[in-house]
Amino acid sequence: MGMLSEFKAFAMRGNVMDLAVGVVIGAAFGKIVTSLVDQVIMPPIGMLIGGVDFSAYKWILHPAGADGKGEVALQYGAFLNTIIQFVIVALAIFLVVKIMNRMIKKEEAAPAAPSAEVVLLTEIRDLLKKG
Repeated sequence: MGMLSEFKAFAMRGNVMDLAVGVVIGAAFGKIVTSLVDQVIMPPIGMLIGGVDFSAYKWILHPAGADGKGEVALQYGAFLNTIIQFVIVALAIFLVVKIMNRMIKKEEAAPAAPSAEVVLLTEIRDLLKKG
């Protein structure tokens, strides 16, 4: 079996395709969360703490030169935005896993219907008890 055919067999397995779909959906979800944090959550917080764009907060270690280049700064506002985005994504994943676990438990908790053989044997047993 050639390398190309082995790769094709690997790539077409269900797990790889599921992973690819998950990565694409995850990237789209990440963009939604970024927009939520940057455009919905952080502006009111910035307004409450002085009306400044929160992501613009930084600690300047070395100021820019006369040409406006060369500034060295720790951008802690952008870092805090990223932490908030992470917390939102982690919460969303937690909720999805929790819902999935509930669904799995409900499926496990439901007793399986007895097979036709078991029903027939139960009827025979009941008839034998009467007779």
